[in-house]
Amino acid sequence: MSNIKTRMYTLDDFEALLTIQKEAFPPPFPEELWWSKEQITAHINTFAEGAILAEIDGVIVGSATSTLIHYTGKPHTWEEVADQGDITNSFDPNGDSLYGIDLCVRPSYRSKGIATALYEARKELVRQNGYKRFLAGCRIPNYHQYANELDVQAYIQAVQAGEVKDLVLTFMIKQGLTPLKALPNYIDDEESRHYAVLVEWKNDQL
Repeated sequence: MSNIKTRMYTLDDFEALLTIQKEAFPPPFPEELWWSKEQITAHINTFAEGAILAEIDGVIVGSATSTLIHYTGKPHTWEEVADQGDITNSFDPNGDSLYGIDLCVRPSYRSKGIATALYEARKELVRQNGYKRFLAGCRIPNYHQYANELDVQAYIQAVQAGEVKDLVLTFMIKQGLTPLKALPNYIDDEESRHYAVLVEWKNDQL
């Protein structure tokens, strides 16, 4: 990962960020769900430290957006924690937990360690600011293949045990994140049966 650089993104990066979204989520993915300039502006103005991109040789190849919350353990949806993508109203300046609301990598640059580099940047932000943890609502896109035989808790346990491979949750576990609970109706996602798994990385310097 030595050639991967991470930094905070700015509004000047908007077109490159939009390219990532377009390539990662091509039609029939709804165009109106790509990050808008207004949302990118809100991310930067609200929590610039949580707005991160990855570059290889000056080419922007991935991005990750986070917000700051006070973690209570209550069930929540993506729209609630992300303020429908704006983060402005859900952001807590006195929060104790960094919460990832988005991570995206250009398809032609996948399997090069970019997502890992972005997660490492998030962990470093947690360490530097003394937050208790990093959290994210993790999709489980392979769950639909097992939903008739496993309830969601059994599926999570099977992934944790290495008996089942999930495209996203398996990756999250490899990043050192631990599944905490299933979140029903987290996002409109038929593959995941509308579930997400809340995953946690605890600050290793506390």
